[in-house]
Amino acid sequence: MFCFERQDIRSIMQSKVATEQRIMSLAALKNVFSYENLVHALAGATGSVFALAVFYPLDTARTRLQVDDHRKAKHSPIVMAEIAKEEGITALYRGLFPVLTTLYCSNFVYFYTYNALKVSLHIDGGKPGPIKDLSFSFIAAVINVLVTAPLWVVNTRLKLQGAKFKTEKYKEAKLPIYSGIIDALWKIAKHEGLPVLWNGTMPSIVLATNPAIQFMVYETIKRYFQRLLNQNDLSGLLYFVIGAIAKTVATIATYPLQVIQSKENGIQALYKGMEAKLFQTVLTAALMFLTYEKIAAFVFKLMGHNTAKLD
Repeated sequence: MFCFERQDIRSIMQSKVATEQRIMSLAALKNVFSYENLVHALAGATGSVFALAVFYPLDTARTRLQVDDHRKAKHSPIVMAEIAKEEGITALYRGLFPVLTTLYCSNFVYFYTYNALKVSLHIDGGKPGPIKDLSFSFIAAVINVLVTAPLWVVNTRLKLQGAKFKTEKYKEAKLPIYSGIIDALWKIAKHEGLPVLWNGTMPSIVLATNPAIQFMVYETIKRYFQRLLNQNDLSGLLYFVIGAIAKTVATIATYPLQVIQSKENGIQALYKGMEAKLFQTVLTAALMFLTYEKIAAFVFKLMGHNTAKLD
């Protein structure tokens, strides 16, 4: 009789634990697929697109300096002036729509994943910190790379389509003409094979260290000022400055890895285009963070939420 009672109690306890685990799993799933994460994803994607559109000519100059080996390294305004003179002012905005489309999809995936991971931390009762920020942002960046790699392969080809190169191998190459993102995806998969759309995935995964460092620095400094000023929503100027600092640190730390993907000229070539890269990426990131934070805060306030922050 006693054995039966003990078994019944054990069964009840096991059933209770299983039920609690199911409830926690459902709660975690609900928080991952939440309205808040969607807002962060949309705000981050919109902010990144707006910021890049503003500073796109700098990105064009940076790309040319990295890819075209025979183009001399000069200050960004000079490179932009040369491109405009040789190919017309519209050349500075070549491939803008595919880039913005790709960037929107990419940052939507990134911000959604990153904030979902932060939500899971709060469910488990953990506290935010630099190591967790670094880990979450790296995981989000890797997932982003795996999901959106084909779009970035197509984006690079569309951006350089019709460009006048000084390097012989690009001058002589008969590059295919694409009418847009879908056409490029189809032609590359058909004529070159589906795996080509994931070319450079491994180096890109290595480069996931860039946003990982960027978000770790950004979140750490942001939390410092939130505590210092005793307010959750900081000023736009402060978001801009924090974003610029975070991107500067990440860019300097990982720039050689970025150039290695497209250059074969040794150590001396690793920092070619660094000035253009810093101007473009730092200003873009700073404006992106400002726009992202303010859009998210506005939407949450509009919908009656107490806070737009996960920290």
